[in-house]
Amino acid sequence: MSEIIELIKVVRERTGAGLMDCKNALKESDNDVEKACTWLREKGIAKAAKKSTRIAAEGLTAVKVNGNKAILVEVNCETDFVAKSDPFIELTNTIADTVLNQDLACVNCAKEATAELFTDATVKLGEKLDLRRIEVVNKEDSDIFGQYVHMKGKISVLVQLAGGTPEIAKGIAMTIAANNPQYATKDDISKEEIEKEYNIQVETAKEDHSLDGKPDNIKEKILQGRVDKHFKEMILVDQEYVLDPSITVGDLLKKNGASIKKFVRYQVGEGMEKRVDDFAAEVMNQAK
Repeated sequence: MSEIIELIKVVRERTGAGLMDCKNALKESDNDVEKACTWLREKGIAKAAKKSTRIAAEGLTAVKVNGNKAILVEVNCETDFVAKSDPFIELTNTIADTVLNQDLACVNCAKEATAELFTDATVKLGEKLDLRRIEVVNKEDSDIFGQYVHMKGKISVLVQLAGGTPEIAKGIAMTIAANNPQYATKDDISKEEIEKEYNIQVETAKEDHSLDGKPDNIKEKILQGRVDKHFKEMILVDQEYVLDPSITVGDLLKKNGASIKKFVRYQVGEGMEKRVDDFAAEVMNQAK
């Protein structure tokens, strides 16, 4: 009996699986530890398949920089409880390091390279896990990277500057985290997006009659002003610099002879459906 207990302990330490899972794995594997661990991984794949219809909209983001290369990742789980756990934090960092250190340019490549990590973590954590997205950014030697992680990984930001300093780049990354801009400058907005917003403003004006009776040239100026105002709130260079609200990001860049080449902002679960638990319904379902 003491021997089997010791074997269960070894398998549990290596896999993080539950006590009964380890016991069953050893039983199925004739008490061979290696085979038991393999059995659990295979079982983890089965568990992951069963969980494929669940919504994994919690999780963490991470940003890593090494020389002229930087990456961002978002790793999802089902609950905030798991997202805050040490094994999931470790998984996210390991995934980020793998993407950074290997030549993984697409999310499918990264998923393939980290499949076993996810299988093991699924067994250990008991939730659907997913590598949702990655971003790889390469810069010139003269460029500057700035990075910022907010709320222990709920938001991660990377900014690439031409000119400036690492301190300025980090401050701008903090601004991006706080304000969630959609564009670096007005020039980044496509003609199609501007035209779409203009048409929305035209229809809105028809509905609320706010421009009724005004000359056409005045209507045009007002409509264009509304379009400009709509986009101004989304443009990074027009936003207040978070470390000194008396200036804009554009002012800061101009003063330091710098410009924004690229920025990426990841926020956990953005654009995803989130599960809403109904505890009463769950109890009723269990009682059936």
